Amino acid sequence: MIVLTRLNDAQFAINPDLIERIHVNPDTTLVMVDGSKYIVTESLQEVIDRIAAYRAQVISMARDIPPQIYERPGLGLVPEVFSAEPAGVKTGAKTGDKTAGDGTSGGKTVPLRPRNS
Repeated sequence: MIVLTRLNDAQFAINPDLIERIHVNPDTTLVMVDGSKYIVTESLQEVIDRIAAYRAQVISMARDIPPQIYERPGLGLVPEVFSAEPAGVKTGAKTGDKTAGDGTSGGKTVPLRPRNS
């Protein structure tokens, strides 16, 4: 933000990235991207100098911030989710009936779906 002065000597801060254009007729008028206008006591060159100083400060601050390293998970093969026999289900030795891992009758086996994580 840059600090400027209105004609009544009240100071205010404005985001210079939202300034669309600056007119001098004879007062310095800032026209914002939303169409609003501000008349200031500073000259055109003073406003431009403050905008340049603000942007230089932003770049300077960005250079002082250490870069953050984001680790991406490595690429690899996706494990097979569904196998021929779901985990915990054994095939009976004599009849081929499927039973649950605890020995009880499992009935119709429903394969498990993987969770979204």
